[in-house]
Amino acid sequence: MKAIGWVTRLTPFDRKLLFVVAIIVILSFALPLSQKRGSRVVVRADDRIIFVAPLEKAQLVELGGPLGTTILEIEDGGVRVVSSPCSQKVCIHMGEARHVGDLLACVPNQLVITIEGEGAGEDAEFDFISR
Repeated sequence: MKAIGWVTRLTPFDRKLLFVVAIIVILSFALPLSQKRGSRVVVRADDRIIFVAPLEKAQLVELGGPLGTTILEIEDGGVRVVSSPCSQKVCIHMGEARHVGDLLACVPNQLVITIEGEGAGEDAEFDFISR
């Protein structure tokens, strides 16, 4: 059987469906490219802002929480958790955050790290709103 033989057996609906799926896949790769770069990192604990810094200045930051010290690394316009006292280390495995709206969280140590910048104010778009 030839490699292109399956294409000739597709119904018109199958071709339309294949086209729509291909467009969705292409757009899913292009979406991250359209996100705005953040300008600052904001760390909250117990609904209070405990740390704010620009993303342009490379630094290691030690933040205290109920379990101990969480260490953030700010470098090359992004931030990541490099060390945390929590048991499962999910916050470390979340990787780097660098775009407006990106979020890292160390739930056991009660720290929420967000990226803010242009468009991150009152008029920012939300993924989800809960009441």
